Amino acid sequence: MKTVLHIGAHRTGTTSFQAYLSRNRWSLLAQGVACWGPSVTRKGLFAGIQQSTPMARRSAMGRARGRLMLRRHKLGTEHGAHTLLVSDENMMGTMSRNMRRARLYDDVGERLARFVAAFDGQVDTVVVNIRALDNYWASATAHCVLQGHALPERGAMARLADGPRSWRDVISDIACAASDADIQVLPFERFAGQPDRQLSAMLGQPAPRDSGGDWLNRRPTLAQLREVVQPRIGAADIMRGPGDRWSPFLRAEVAALREAYADDMFWLTAGASGLATLTEDLDRTEAEWPTGPLTKGQGNDIKQRRMAHPR
Repeated sequence: MKTVLHIGAHRTGTTSFQAYLSRNRWSLLAQGVACWGPSVTRKGLFAGIQQSTPMARRSAMGRARGRLMLRRHKLGTEHGAHTLLVSDENMMGTMSRNMRRARLYDDVGERLARFVAAFDGQVDTVVVNIRALDNYWASATAHCVLQGHALPERGAMARLADGPRSWRDVISDIACAASDADIQVLPFERFAGQPDRQLSAMLGQPAPRDSGGDWLNRRPTLAQLREVVQPRIGAADIMRGPGDRWSPFLRAEVAALREAYADDMFWLTAGASGLATLTEDLDRTEAEWPTGPLTKGQGNDIKQRRMAHPR
């Protein structure tokens, strides 16, 4: 059975994409494509894979490998599936760790290697969505504040902007951890709001047309953040735009992050040193944002703690 791991990243439309997969799970299964999202993976299926101590991990990994092998076998024998798509952004790591360490998924290689081992090395493709670094960090920071984390200090944001890791480092770690798999990179700016096109690009086959329309777990607005921050510290006036979005960075920091992302995209366009393939929806020139409640779907990220991760 072909196995495709869609590992994130966070804040790149993963919740909306997973909702699309759920809405269309039966029509996809009729095409031979089975899908596991967070509603499956975070209910014990991945338990023990990220145990921090080697002894505990060896025992737990054996059980996890058995669970996965059994579930995959049933998909083939009982449902006729020939492809399994697993979509869970927590396979990459967590936003809270990224914020705490001011580094972009610095443990993704170790984590992904464990997931590949849990699938007994039978991973054919790893798909990762990336996003402009200034928008990724701004969205991740806003989401963490909305979930109750402290408003980051100015120095913390400066460290993020000056961080040593970009998507090139993340993709290189992924390629090392899944050396036998094809690594596929999809930019958020090209696929946001069109999960059907994204799925078609990932699998190389037609996908059900999307009719859901909601943009789930969107970046909170300035008004939402001020409402949350004001009762805590009475300093909502320090949160400024542009527009209705909070930008925690100075202009020079935004410019540096955008330059780093441009370098990443140049590297990917040039072939990514043979490590990965950049996939773009060339029919689009800019993202098309669906409408919908800003808070809908945010509970998905709250479930991060259900997937164990190294400290």
